[in-house]
Amino acid sequence: MKPTKLLPGLAFAAATFLATPASAQIEIQWWHALTGANNDVVVRLADEFNKSQNEYKVVPSYKGGYADTMNAGIAAFRAGNAPHILQVFEVGTATMMAAKGAIKPVYQMMAEAGEKFDPNAYLPTITGYYSTLKGEMLSFPFNSSSTVMWYNKDAFKKAGLDPNAPPKTWPEVFAAAKKLKAAGYDKCGFSNAWATWVNIEQFSSWHNLPIGTKGNGMDGFDTVLTFNNPTVLRHLETLVELQKDKTYDYSGRTNTGEGRFTSGECPIFLTSSGFFGNVAANAKFDWGNAPMPYYPDVNGAPQNSIIGGASLWVMGGKTAAEYKGVAKFFTFLSRTDKQIELHQKSGYLPITKAAYEQTKASGFYKEKPYLETPLLELTNKAPTDNSRGLRFGNMVQLRDIWCEEIESALAGKKTAKQALDDAVSRGNALLRQFEKTVSR
Repeated sequence: MKPTKLLPGLAFAAATFLATPASAQIEIQWWHALTGANNDVVVRLADEFNKSQNEYKVVPSYKGGYADTMNAGIAAFRAGNAPHILQVFEVGTATMMAAKGAIKPVYQMMAEAGEKFDPNAYLPTITGYYSTLKGEMLSFPFNSSSTVMWYNKDAFKKAGLDPNAPPKTWPEVFAAAKKLKAAGYDKCGFSNAWATWVNIEQFSSWHNLPIGTKGNGMDGFDTVLTFNNPTVLRHLETLVELQKDKTYDYSGRTNTGEGRFTSGECPIFLTSSGFFGNVAANAKFDWGNAPMPYYPDVNGAPQNSIIGGASLWVMGGKTAAEYKGVAKFFTFLSRTDKQIELHQKSGYLPITKAAYEQTKASGFYKEKPYLETPLLELTNKAPTDNSRGLRFGNMVQLRDIWCEEIESALAGKKTAKQALDDAVSRGNALLRQFEKTVSR
């Protein structure tokens, strides 16, 4: 059979078609700070969006820890090569808000791109953190979390503790840790990651205590720190005493010590609910989690927790076409099925009401109650001025100062009272520097 010959006109058309490249995709650079199982979720979401359409390609890039990623994004903006999307942890909110020209407010971008965007569709305890007083969302909530208490059920059994009745109060935690230490966990009865988030920020909210004035800075940058109160002091004094025999053992300023829980070394460990993916993948024992402990003699405790995690900030200086791609990606991330997937696979909270309600209605939490723990904490009571969040400038540096002082107390270099007083006074000096910067 002879090969078919194309007519001259058809041959020209075919050649033209083959020589013309497909329209180039617009790349959307997304810098983030998630590792391990949570990095896998980020990559999968970007890949699913990219396969759902052919106009845009989201390219996720890991840039180090939260502070490193934020600093890298700010430096890149100054150099004129910022990413389109920058993941910033919740305590970087004030710094990003003050970076005029460096960001594109999300509510504005979504409106200009013609994408449907209703702030009321999201959980108010989450969106309020990233919104102006008028309710305008400046960044897009992504991986929201709260502090929970993870515990090793096998270790509890070994120590004669009830694995289905974890401690509810701090005195109960201290007592359980002593039993666990006596049962062979001599390097660490209990510990925590994120030293200031757990022991100052979340601790204060859970006990309805102010960290600073002006609603913890939510109502103005002229806030003053006030967390050197008797309840926080008592807590730090107790940690200092328990550190001496490793009933409590310090695990660092960030989350680098979390492996002490999954390895089995620390049987009680307070850290983010977003730790779930790593626990599920790496713990070789039966485990569970529970709400943060509280001091029962503090009036009104427990109150409600505040969110941790991070949101997605859109950087300034991009084209309308690029912003349209970012807006479409945010619409994709807001889909109920995607929020359910993010929540159930990472342990981070569903940011939309529909995703939470659908997950709850499906009976999912009966099988995995540990994924609802942070949601129950956030909604335990209506937020007060002390528990709706915090918005302090230079928060990365503030946390370093607070950690330095906590470490000085734990090392016996200062009394707990002196350390807390110094943390407050040094922090207030830093806040006044920030206030001068933003008022220029």
